[in-house]
Amino acid sequence: MNEKNFPVFNAVIFDLDGVITKTAVTHAAAWKKMFDEYLHTREEKHSEPFKEFTRKDYLDYVDGKPRYNGVASFLKWRGIDLPWGSPEDSPESETVCGLGNRKNKTFNEVLKRDGAEVYPSSEKLLLELKNAGVKLGVASSSKNCKAVLEAVNLLHLFEARVDGVVSAELGLKGKPEPDIFTKACENLGVIPENSIVVEDAVSGVQAGAKGNFGLTLGIAREGNAEELQNNGADYVVTDLEEVNGIEGLNELFSKFRKKIHP
Repeated sequence: MNEKNFPVFNAVIFDLDGVITKTAVTHAAAWKKMFDEYLHTREEKHSEPFKEFTRKDYLDYVDGKPRYNGVASFLKWRGIDLPWGSPEDSPESETVCGLGNRKNKTFNEVLKRDGAEVYPSSEKLLLELKNAGVKLGVASSSKNCKAVLEAVNLLHLFEARVDGVVSAELGLKGKPEPDIFTKACENLGVIPENSIVVEDAVSGVQAGAKGNFGLTLGIAREGNAEELQNNGADYVVTDLEEVNGIEGLNELFSKFRKKIHP
């Protein structure tokens, strides 16, 4: 390994959906199906004019957040007040948790039917980092994280996984708080200042910035580069192939870490 390809950072913590796998599209479709059906129900029951759940709604209120928080955030935006309920609520329950469980049921049906796809550039970078001895973590709000990584045969690459299941067990705060990223670092035995966060959601780059990571790298797959930049991303790309592997990450990490830590 030449000097340029020798990592100057200790670890990289990746988000899952929209960063490693193309499941962000599946999640967005599941959210839309669930909310549109529910809003149609409210139209029938309460004579409320139907207003569809849009892509902007997904990005502004749901993307990257723990499932129930995403439900609550969108409902608040629409002025709909529902009881929180509990995680054990049936998908048919008219509660925040019930709607969240309804969305998850839809997502798993699509995942089982269609499987999941990996972004080739993300897999290539993961393997390069792993071969170079960089510690890898995955930090996701999704409770389906393990199942998705198993489906694409990448689970074995990660030494730390902090997802929606682990967060619930430990009582961690969801994004935009940095808890799941910093917990991943703790589990890897590294500090955030010597680590990189890779995220595609506004709430995720906010978490990376709050956690004082050496580099928060944003991936703008939704044409939202400016929004990611304005909310905590140090540098934004549209795909990881633009990074140029470890050499490119070294350059970015050195540049922005010096900026944060003179």
